[in-house]
Amino acid sequence: MYQSALMTPSWRQGGSQGFFWWGVGGLRQAGARASAGPAREAVKLAASSLAAFGLSALLQFAPLGAPSALANESTVLNFGPPKDGYVVDDAAVLNRVTKAELKAVLKELEDTDGFHIDMITLRKLTSKADAFEFADAVLEKWYPTIEEGNKKGIVLLVTTQKEGAVTGGPAFVKAVGDQVLEAVTTENLPVLAVDEKYNESFSSTAKRLIAAIRGLPDIPGPKFEESKRESNFKTKEETAEKRGQFSAVVGGLLVIAFVVPMAQYYAYVSKK
Repeated sequence: MYQSALMTPSWRQGGSQGFFWWGVGGLRQAGARASAGPAREAVKLAASSLAAFGLSALLQFAPLGAPSALANESTVLNFGPPKDGYVVDDAAVLNRVTKAELKAVLKELEDTDGFHIDMITLRKLTSKADAFEFADAVLEKWYPTIEEGNKKGIVLLVTTQKEGAVTGGPAFVKAVGDQVLEAVTTENLPVLAVDEKYNESFSSTAKRLIAAIRGLPDIPGPKFEESKRESNFKTKEETAEKRGQFSAVVGGLLVIAFVVPMAQYYAYVSKK
């Protein structure tokens, strides 16, 4: 295992090696064959109907999006470090300009300071408990030894959950520092993701991490504003207002349901 941001150091034994971590006949008579035809067709029809029913049930009751999400997660894990740069945009939310800028600054960081950062977007997370756990899994899969991952960092943004994580090897975590690691995962990644500003989220995260590695002054990230937060629950006044409107509508429908038939009946009787 590797050092994971915001976790305390410990040792864990894995096999004989210690790991450091933060974080599937024959001929027949013509008559028999002819007589078996209708039965065979009936069996085929029944089988087709059953298969269709099973498929319908599967589509109806299976969680929407789960197979695709799992496939995406597995693809990212088995993809390995990007060969053409430092960005894996699985969620397809980054534009070309941002990708080019990220590749340029991250390459310059690696060439100058020796630190390598991979930045990943994922649409949905279903196989792991949270973004940190998946980021750790990516780090261990892509860089299986401490020597390979010592100065490597992983930045992950899950767009559906608006959740981010940063993890890395011991040298990377030490160079960035716990304060900046926490700030990036609570400010740059989630705050901008809520407004779907994914390009700005990644650009500001890269700049902040690079500044920390080089010992430069911190670049503060955006913070959640209380005035922008919208509640999913109605206030008492809104509930009372909606209830009054609903009662008025129901009352009007009841009046129409009883009065109109009575008026029609009265008019019919009067004509007689």
